[in-house]
Amino acid sequence: MARKIVFLGPPGAGKGTQAVRLAQELSVPHIATGDLLRSEVQSETELGMKAQGYMDRGELVPDELVVAMIRERLQKASGFVLDGFPRNLNQAQRLSSVTEVERAVHLSLSREEIVRRLSARRLCPQCGHVYNLQASPPQKNEICDLCNTKLVQRNDDRPEVIGHRVDIYTREIKPVLEFYQKQSVLREVAALGSVDSVYRAVKAAVN
Repeated sequence: MARKIVFLGPPGAGKGTQAVRLAQELSVPHIATGDLLRSEVQSETELGMKAQGYMDRGELVPDELVVAMIRERLQKASGFVLDGFPRNLNQAQRLSSVTEVERAVHLSLSREEIVRRLSARRLCPQCGHVYNLQASPPQKNEICDLCNTKLVQRNDDRPEVIGHRVDIYTREIKPVLEFYQKQSVLREVAALGSVDSVYRAVKAAVN
């Protein structure tokens, strides 16, 4: 089974769930760029402080800085599951200069299904617990099980905003998929069905 794996997929496809599970089974680190950025900032590393400067100004952290963090993290690991990285062709090319990627797993999902899933998310403004009205609903209609507070929908979970996010993702990921297709490492997995059935398809894809 491949041990140097990148997970790609649109918001709502379940990348995090599947990536964490696979990393645990392979006994390799699960590396999500958001987690990595937060860790570097909290640890006040040189890279973290540079990243903090961009975030404080409301700017995206440059690709070269993110790749530098990943390069440093990968030096400590013989294998990895990268979650949601690379997001664009430049990141994919830079990653290839750092390490070999044995499998790129793309969890595919239709635009309609993405909107349906994400627009069903609800957040408790009091305790922060997240629900999904379809997959993991509260016991009472749109009321938090933990603190009995009325749930809310985040602005970026509204259908029109989700659609815009999906359009951006689709535009940026297409050349990444082509990049890995040319290397014969890309595997497509439909992110439909139960978590277990998707995971079985993921395992088959990385074998």
